[in-house]
Amino acid sequence: MRLDKLDLNLFVVFDMIYREASVSKAAERLNMTQPAISNALARLRDSLGDPLFVRTSEGMQPTPVSDSIIGDVRQGLDLLGRCKAEFAQFDPRTATKTFRLAMNDLAEALLLPPLIQRLSEEAPGVRITCYYHDRDTAVDELKSDKYDLLIDTPTFNPKELGSEHLMTLDYLVMLNQEHPLVSGMLTLKDYRRAEHVHVSSRRRGRGHVDIALHKLGESRTIKTRIQNYQVAARITQNTDLLWTAPAPVARLANLATQSPPFDIDPLIWNVFWQERNEDDPATLWLRDMVKKAAFDCHAG
Repeated sequence: MRLDKLDLNLFVVFDMIYREASVSKAAERLNMTQPAISNALARLRDSLGDPLFVRTSEGMQPTPVSDSIIGDVRQGLDLLGRCKAEFAQFDPRTATKTFRLAMNDLAEALLLPPLIQRLSEEAPGVRITCYYHDRDTAVDELKSDKYDLLIDTPTFNPKELGSEHLMTLDYLVMLNQEHPLVSGMLTLKDYRRAEHVHVSSRRRGRGHVDIALHKLGESRTIKTRIQNYQVAARITQNTDLLWTAPAPVARLANLATQSPPFDIDPLIWNVFWQERNEDDPATLWLRDMVKKAAFDCHAG
């Protein structure tokens, strides 16, 4: 039995010959020529190592092998047909699909509230599960369907993935509402004298803000380095530490803000997906919903 290069379309021909007991009638039903049907049957016979049908005065009669596999063949064709129908007719109003998104906790905090609100209104049966991802394994995990979409910076840009720009976030310096530096203009001298909280999941290397300072030949004192944006917000609310983070965070945490006293490149996020899902209706819809959530985040 040779299954390594088996064309599943051959089983459509097999099923129709079984139903009609006739090559000519199968050709008519499938809108194919008789030679094409005969060729397909010959290929399937070669792959399965069995005649499959024997020509008699009463038509094409199935062999015992055909009788033994017809149930599984029809079940498989029915499953493929239902998958095709779901692909072609994804309807968010009636869908009950669970989508899996990979992102960090900042993206969760900013994107999920508007995304879930939209889903509750437009796709009440759709569910979202979020994961943190490791860049070293994220591509393989995305390609193996662990995630439907992944959100990261453009520097994470594997050629084998599809991607598009999602959002651009400017930085602000955040501080508690009673901080001495709330009033007046924040200077670089003020910034350097203060102590800071810094969020990063990396074990080494400069963060986005410190790269900008390094270009000026400057540095800052990082009092605490943590991995969670929500915790950083709590620390900033209850101490005199400064926190330099993307602007929308201030709204979430009820923090006062100052403009950075130096230029910081904005934080850019892209959304990534498997190339084979480029035109998948469900994935296209999800991408659109995530982009709308990003717009809501900016507009909020």
